[in-house]
Amino acid sequence: MRHAFLAAVLIAPLFALLGTMAVNNKMAFFSDALGHSAFTGIGLGVLLGMQEPLLAMLAFGIFLGLVITKVKSANMVSSDTVISVFSSAAMALGIVILSASGAKYSSYLIGDILTVGRKDLWTIGIVLVAAYVLWALLYNQLLLLSVNRSLAASRGVRVMLVENIFVIMVAVAVMVSIRWVGILMINSLLILPAAAARNITSSAGSYHWTATVFGLLSSVVGLWVSYSCGTSAGATMVLTAAVL
Repeated sequence: MRHAFLAAVLIAPLFALLGTMAVNNKMAFFSDALGHSAFTGIGLGVLLGMQEPLLAMLAFGIFLGLVITKVKSANMVSSDTVISVFSSAAMALGIVILSASGAKYSSYLIGDILTVGRKDLWTIGIVLVAAYVLWALLYNQLLLLSVNRSLAASRGVRVMLVENIFVIMVAVAVMVSIRWVGILMINSLLILPAAAARNITSSAGSYHWTATVFGLLSSVVGLWVSYSCGTSAGATMVLTAAVL
């Protein structure tokens, strides 16, 4: 429970921060697509004989995120259509690979934050620090990009580079956390605190801080309620965020 609590405290501000920009850019389903792509990452890890599929998941998640961004920028079809196509294909491909190899993957669907170990906490902590450093360096450019892509380009923002860095940040956060949060709920923890904060804030600064507070609150309270009631930790955290 101590490890689970520390993991919740580390994951919540990471997801809340990235979630604010995902909501601003109407990318609510983007993290869902990355979560589904974890199936293919796990499958590739199994095919390559990896004991730990995290590296394969990271590689495929980043690759898929960059491909989706590239296709979206071509303005061929709407963003939600592009994301849906890649999400469905990635999930189906992963399930086909895993079912053919006989590997078990059901634990990744729900996740279990109670299985977090000390090494895992260090990994989450490093990702959190790296995300906040990049956020501090790119915040103004990301904010301008979320307001208007053409305006950002006219102000000298390297639109594709900044967008790709953000996509990589989301992909790494999702893949590192998915084993404990679960594929079915990863998108909820990313989007719900930001959606809640957007309802009551009137400035960009307060929006980000409120989302972080809501993320921490829903994670810690949800973990406590799940412990008291004997329910799934990830699902209870999501329901707490939904109530907020």
